[in-house]
Amino acid sequence: MISPTFLVDTRKNYGWTQEEMASVIGISRPTYVALEKGEGSLTIAQLTKLANKLGCQPEDILAEQIIDENKYQGILLEAVLSGAGRDGKIPKTKLAKLIYLADFGWYYQHLESITGAQYRKLPQGPVPNYYFSAIDDLFDKGLINIEIKDNAQLISLTDAGKQVKFKNLTKVELDFVRKVAKKWQEKRTNEIVAFTHQQLPYKVCTEGEIIPYELITQQDPENVY
Repeated sequence: MISPTFLVDTRKNYGWTQEEMASVIGISRPTYVALEKGEGSLTIAQLTKLANKLGCQPEDILAEQIIDENKYQGILLEAVLSGAGRDGKIPKTKLAKLIYLADFGWYYQHLESITGAQYRKLPQGPVPNYYFSAIDDLFDKGLINIEIKDNAQLISLTDAGKQVKFKNLTKVELDFVRKVAKKWQEKRTNEIVAFTHQQLPYKVCTEGEIIPYELITQQDPENVY
């Protein structure tokens, strides 16, 4: 059962009204209000709808482990700004790897992730479900451009995206993201893909499994990011 406090905190974090939250789940507003009062529970289908909207798995919600959306999007925008080529564009796959390395690299140094994202081992590399939702959301907000070239999606910042202020990210966190992005700025996508695939966290997990952050602490220091 999902705690009423969790529902309220999640709704407020996303800036949704009770009516909007009810629409996401697929229930009436009175039914949702009752949930916030601790009356009733979500069905599996309703839980799945909420998970799809939040870009996570139903079990993540049950465990009350939800990504910090604002921080993740902030890191994504900064990774584009600092990791793009001279034309201001970065392949979508490379961008996903930069965010992963920043999150796990931060954990290596501080024993906590920046975003709280849960990365799964997928054939194309470690990535949270939320990554794809974040790209769509930032595009809809007019903060990024998406261009298709040679079967690759290239991400760049719009003028509005370049002006975003990262209120939920500290200067130290932003500096670390910039450091990771700059290190890989001139590298090709296949190089960063090969690097992340050879890291211990990715290698020891099975396909589809959530990659524990703790595994990065066993990685050779020079190969953390």
